[in-house]
Amino acid sequence: MAENNENLSKFLDENKGKRKFKQSVELAINFKGLDFSKQDNRINLEIILPNGKGKVRKIGLFASDKGLIAEAEKNGIEIFRDTDIPAIVADSTRLSSLLDYELIAQPNLMPIIAKNMGQFLGPRNRMPKPLLGNINVANIVNELNRRIVIRNKGKNLPTVHCIVGSEDMDADKIGRNVNEVLDSINKKVGANHIRSVYLKLTMSKPLRLQ
Repeated sequence: MAENNENLSKFLDENKGKRKFKQSVELAINFKGLDFSKQDNRINLEIILPNGKGKVRKIGLFASDKGLIAEAEKNGIEIFRDTDIPAIVADSTRLSSLLDYELIAQPNLMPIIAKNMGQFLGPRNRMPKPLLGNINVANIVNELNRRIVIRNKGKNLPTVHCIVGSEDMDADKIGRNVNEVLDSINKKVGANHIRSVYLKLTMSKPLRLQ
């Protein structure tokens, strides 16, 4: 990845700071020789980026437990109580606003969320992650700021996209994030099934890495 890191550093220098917002750095991976109509070939990966995504999204928690709510609020997490769910579903603006969050939920609320919001959140890969085991809210916040989910969007679309950083991160950190994604993809489908890999900023032309 040394040569790619040199190209990446030059690419970032040429393209960053050209917009009025902090651009994300995005990866596109195109596949070959895979039949995504077969369930075993479909991609559904959760990856923890070693250097985070650069941009910190808001975190929202669906909860009813008072202790968990209090701890979450101390860590700057917005609370959606179980009693709020019907009102959110009935208000298209509030429902759409959930897409701006990393969502988590008490496990016992997942069936309610799936029943009421699954058709909206599911296809957009925004279903909440259930909180399992011993819950350390500070650790959860750290993990969510580093977590990405990669899924192919249909059986006839041989490509996936994901965020691997932001324009203010240095090339080495972004390069390590890219390597983490590609290692995970290779383990899933095999390197021989990757046709090409492109990296771009939100509003830039792409750079071919592979």
